[in-house]
Amino acid sequence: MSHSKTRKLTVTALLSAVSIVLSFIGLSGPWMPSFIKLDFSDLPVLLAGFAFGPWYGIAVCFMKNIFNLFFGTAGWVGATSNFLLSLLFVVPAAWLYQIKRNRKSALIGALIGALSMAVVGIFTNYYIVYPMYTTMMPMEVIIKMYQVINPAVTDLWTALIYMNFPFTFIKGLMNVILTFVLYKRLSPLFFGKRK
Repeated sequence: MSHSKTRKLTVTALLSAVSIVLSFIGLSGPWMPSFIKLDFSDLPVLLAGFAFGPWYGIAVCFMKNIFNLFFGTAGWVGATSNFLLSLLFVVPAAWLYQIKRNRKSALIGALIGALSMAVVGIFTNYYIVYPMYTTMMPMEVIIKMYQVINPAVTDLWTALIYMNFPFTFIKGLMNVILTFVLYKRLSPLFFGKRK
């Protein structure tokens, strides 16, 4: 195995570990119901995708969600949904950046990814995640938790469109900003030399 391949696998493993840790460090606040947390576990996913390409970002995402499947609180439904949404985030960003390695391509790809994650998240939450969560908490209680924050919420669709969509998109943008801040600083770690 070449030195370059060994470095890629080592960095990918490190980023996977960081992603796992970040997935357990969630922030809650007055902007969403308490069961929805803001975390930055997609930051290492995006860093791996930009550094080495989409497959490495997918690998970090996979490792994070396999770990969460067994040790997280969301079970297989949450892990599957998170995996799908993280894929929608990292693949366009990393793919466009691999085609043309400049800030503009990285930014366009990351914005497409953040928007894709937010849009598809509406449907995965509506058809998969929330129906499973209603086995633990009645839908009426879930909707009331949203209504306390935003009285315009009348049902699950409006909760997802008015609140989850912007939350997910902003979360994606925050991961993008952090990636842009950290990527060049971490490049020596990724590549073993200054690019």
